Amino acid sequence: MEQELAPVLAKISEILQFLEGWLRSNVLTWLTAAQWAAALLALLLALAVWRIVRPRLARWRDAQAHTPLSRGVLIGLDSTGAMFLFICLAQVGAAVFEFMDYSPWVLDVVSQLTVAGIVLRLLAFAMPNKALARSTATVVWIFVSLQILGLLTPLTAFLDKLSFTLGSSRFTALGAFKGLVLAIILLQAAAMLSRFAATRIAGMRGVSPSVQVLLGKTVKVLLFTVAILLAMSGVGIDLTSLAIFSSALGVGIGFGLQTIISNYVAGIILLMDRSIKPGDTIEVGGVFGVVSGVYGRFSSVKTRDGKEYLIPNEQFVTNEVINWTYSDTDVRLRIPVGVSYGSDVDKALALMEESTKGLKRILTSPAPRALLMGFGDSSVDLELRAWIADARDGVSNIKSDVLRRIWKSFHENGIEFPFPQRDVLLKPGSALAVTVERGGDKDQPEEPSDG
Repeated sequence: MEQELAPVLAKISEILQFLEGWLRSNVLTWLTAAQWAAALLALLLALAVWRIVRPRLARWRDAQAHTPLSRGVLIGLDSTGAMFLFICLAQVGAAVFEFMDYSPWVLDVVSQLTVAGIVLRLLAFAMPNKALARSTATVVWIFVSLQILGLLTPLTAFLDKLSFTLGSSRFTALGAFKGLVLAIILLQAAAMLSRFAATRIAGMRGVSPSVQVLLGKTVKVLLFTVAILLAMSGVGIDLTSLAIFSSALGVGIGFGLQTIISNYVAGIILLMDRSIKPGDTIEVGGVFGVVSGVYGRFSSVKTRDGKEYLIPNEQFVTNEVINWTYSDTDVRLRIPVGVSYGSDVDKALALMEESTKGLKRILTSPAPRALLMGFGDSSVDLELRAWIADARDGVSNIKSDVLRRIWKSFHENGIEFPFPQRDVLLKPGSALAVTVERGGDKDQPEEPSDG
């Protein structure tokens, strides 16, 4: 065990000796101390000046910046203005030291580090996850600092020696760290590009909403797949060695997630053939409502009473679906009405057609029409047929408005509504038992009587 740790301990001792020599020759000198003092003075002066300038810049931004580009530039300047002032003042101090024939390496280093900080801060504004953006910026800034100070090479050499071998592949701590940083950068870039692509696709006027959703999801999946593959390749994983494993894993996932995969495939079919799309008024499985969204696994249908049903996409492909607005938004309503046999049928039909006048939701073309449908047991069966173009706003409510008008119109014109009637015929020789209840007490049934 000691023999295995000996090379590692020797390398750590070598790095510590290098750091000690570097500090003695570059940091622990009077010239270096004077430059650090000049850098601190430049920092304090930059903060003081920026404290005065920043409120005026904010007021000017709110008053003059009307476009997103100008606002974004001013917001970036607001977050990095103090750093710009510090760089300018530090370079003034560097010029003074050069005039005195001294190398201003400290002021140059802090200026370079500040430039790196400005770049990383501006990049962090574009990343959607702010916590991850700050963490990534901190790690990158540390590596840039080590590179500027000349300490990155010894550190990378040490991390490269921490390795292990798996089969024919060699993995090192340095490679793993690079792969992690690369994965973070690539995934964030994929998220930014997919969001930008979704915005651009949503602005295409000639593309239907369903196709826009399909294109957006396809671009997002492709970008994230490429990012993951590139990150794995950056770590040193041989992607060809994963072919057999991925095939077996795909078969297992296919059997285990058959229903989920079928729903996703059905969702793609719905988005491609546009049989169900956002805004359609549909009826499926006893659910009547408006499609508010078609997603990868399910579709959202919102009813008139505020309920939102999340229906698996497979049901739209395998079951019968009534799409009220598939090719045309016009829908015909059937409103049955019964009148008594003693009523004037022609007048009732005319009154039914007149009852739709004045209702804005009832279309005038095709015009409403009342029809005689048949002769029932207790009534003459009539039916009013009328068209509407906004079924998504409800069907029962407009039927109710029409029926109320018919009710009022029939009563004003003497048209009677029938009610079920039954005639009972007692044949000679039959018996009828009558029971009379008084105050909750039941009397004994009377004797059957003939006739």
